[in-house]
Amino acid sequence: MKTESRLVQWICWLIVITSFFLTGFIIGWFARPTSTDTSHDAGSRRHLREFLDEMRAENIRDHLRKFTRLPHLAGTEQNLQLAEQIKGEWLAYGLDSVEMVPYDVLLSYPNISQPNYISIVDELGNEMFNTSLSEPVPEGYENVSDIVPPYSAFSAQGQPVGDLVYVNYGRTEDFFQLEREMGINVTGKIVIVRYGNVFRGNKMVIVTPLPLCPLLADRYVILGGHRDAWVFGGIDPVTGAAVVHESVRSAGKLLRKGWRPRRSIVFASWDAEEFGLLGSTEWAEENAKVLQERAVAYINADSAIEGMYTLRIDCTPSLHTLVYDITKQVNLNQLSINCLFQDYTVARCFPGSSVVLGSGSDFEAYFIRLGIAAGRARYTKNRKTERYSSYPVYHSVYETFELVERFYDPSFRKLRAVAQVRGGLIFLLADSQLLPLDASQYAGSLTKYAHTIAQLGQKHPDALVKYGVSFDSLFSAVENFTVAARDFHERLTTLDRTDPIQIRMVNDQLMYLERAFVDPLGLPGRPFYRHVIFAPSSHNKYAGESFPGIYDALFDIERTANPKEAWDEVRRQISIAAFTVQAAAMTLTPPA
Repeated sequence: MKTESRLVQWICWLIVITSFFLTGFIIGWFARPTSTDTSHDAGSRRHLREFLDEMRAENIRDHLRKFTRLPHLAGTEQNLQLAEQIKGEWLAYGLDSVEMVPYDVLLSYPNISQPNYISIVDELGNEMFNTSLSEPVPEGYENVSDIVPPYSAFSAQGQPVGDLVYVNYGRTEDFFQLEREMGINVTGKIVIVRYGNVFRGNKMVIVTPLPLCPLLADRYVILGGHRDAWVFGGIDPVTGAAVVHESVRSAGKLLRKGWRPRRSIVFASWDAEEFGLLGSTEWAEENAKVLQERAVAYINADSAIEGMYTLRIDCTPSLHTLVYDITKQVNLNQLSINCLFQDYTVARCFPGSSVVLGSGSDFEAYFIRLGIAAGRARYTKNRKTERYSSYPVYHSVYETFELVERFYDPSFRKLRAVAQVRGGLIFLLADSQLLPLDASQYAGSLTKYAHTIAQLGQKHPDALVKYGVSFDSLFSAVENFTVAARDFHERLTTLDRTDPIQIRMVNDQLMYLERAFVDPLGLPGRPFYRHVIFAPSSHNKYAGESFPGIYDALFDIERTANPKEAWDEVRRQISIAAFTVQAAAMTLTPPA
């Protein structure tokens, strides 16, 4: 009887590559006469309607087709050519300026001469079966070159041999089930992990830890998404890139008519998102001081469609009211009186209904590190009936223009609706006299999050008593924030809107509210993440957690080797959260 084992051969190159990304600017007014404020706001809604109506489904189709013609992996010549093409078209559309910014970053490419494969070997090491070295290309793409074979970027090199263990999605709970319920230890084994459900990088971390190795007006709004793709990027990311492109074109048409937003708009096309959000993070870090002083919001423009059921919007709570406003103005079907708002509220995918803004896309550094209000919108699947994690051809060679045109959005109306939502958000954030940010919505969300995290702690009632841990300070701070938010919005009703100083003061309070939730020391063990209210889950970067410091301290606490130390950390994290919420409440009080 031969003993069969498996050999996995991973070979890739780590190369320092110059990654390029684009930023296009519409410069807002540096100053406006106060007498024009009322008329400007009256015209703003008319301009918004023009901006939304100008977006064309057929244009988005054309953008998607031309951007998916060739593979454009991060750092490659094809992706540079695509960046140059987009730059030229953005300038032609009428943006004030477009900059191409290079960064030298470490990217990981497969070794084409020694491709990765998996084998079944016998006890003598003879290979009995090998997996395919590449994916068969879809029809119509047979003559396309430079298609990289499937690989996992930044994987360690080597040829491990061992027994196989199936670990489902490789989530923390999957490994807990194997070890605690089934008595299976995966140490020294090769694990088979399903793609999706959790961020692919977390699968590696859970299994084996790796070694630590002004030309703008003074307030601006960012619409940013990545351009690089593993192959053609038919859905991810080019549906998003096509939406940004159409937003630029529509804004350019208004510019030619003499329109200017109150605040500057920045359009960004990032590179190397698939390798770890590299382009967007580099730019955020380089410009952190300016962004913290001037950025109003970041609207993410990654994939615009991942299903055909309804709109899904994840955003910081202060954007909830604005989201409701803009979706009421977008018709999914121009022949129907039903608006997008009805479509997605019926499906319970409205912001705040269940999903906390996590990570896994380019908004991460802006929202979770710098404290800039952020949101994202896309069409999604029915999560009750469509149980699969990602769409079936996610990140494969089969993500093509034809996939979108034939199966996901033949009319391109869904993509037009997403373009109008994303575009409408940046328009109103850039052109409203009073920033459309709602502190009261934040108060409601904080109340919900506080109850949720307290319920998690109350699963251990004896330990709470024994170690003197209480959530009372957190609830008190949330109540104080709720009162401060209510009083703030009451003051807005009597605000003198002809006084630019008063307008500036309250807008600054609204803009800096998100920054008030940032702890410069960061989360324990994750100093890059500084937002005390929101952060990616420690076990799945795609998912978000509220009060992440408390959540991480409570995670699996019943199995800790030192209960007193663990519960002391819970108490410390509650204290940090309560202090932060109370400090945020103070930012909403009237200036002395």
